[in-house]
Amino acid sequence: MAGNITFTMIKPDAVEANNIGPILAMINKAGFRILAMKYMRLTKAQAGQFYEVHKERPFYGELTEYMSSGPIVAAVLVKDNAVADYRKLIGATDPSKADEGTIRKLFAKSIAANAVHGSDSDENANIEADFFFSKLERF
Repeated sequence: MAGNITFTMIKPDAVEANNIGPILAMINKAGFRILAMKYMRLTKAQAGQFYEVHKERPFYGELTEYMSSGPIVAAVLVKDNAVADYRKLIGATDPSKADEGTIRKLFAKSIAANAVHGSDSDENANIEADFFFSKLERF
């Protein structure tokens, strides 16, 4: 059975471009409820810890530098089949390959500056949500 939470971050490029409101509106319109949310800036060490799964990949340093370059909005979203439905809403990592009307098609600048992060599995949704939010911060 699919889980009912997913985790997202509105990335520094989308925050800088003043796209927080439009992205959150799309999330709400798609039937997600925000369980927890915060506006913050990751340190490079925090970004490194969050993306540790990619530590051996050639883009890891660039990724952690980028994710600590400006503020982000982190959120836990609730909906039946949350992970799959959110991944469909955000679209492909490469915005040039993303479906029309998806968040990345509308707001991403590039593969690296792709506007939002979305959990890729129910297990990772829980791990990522726990990285940013205690149970007391979820409503």
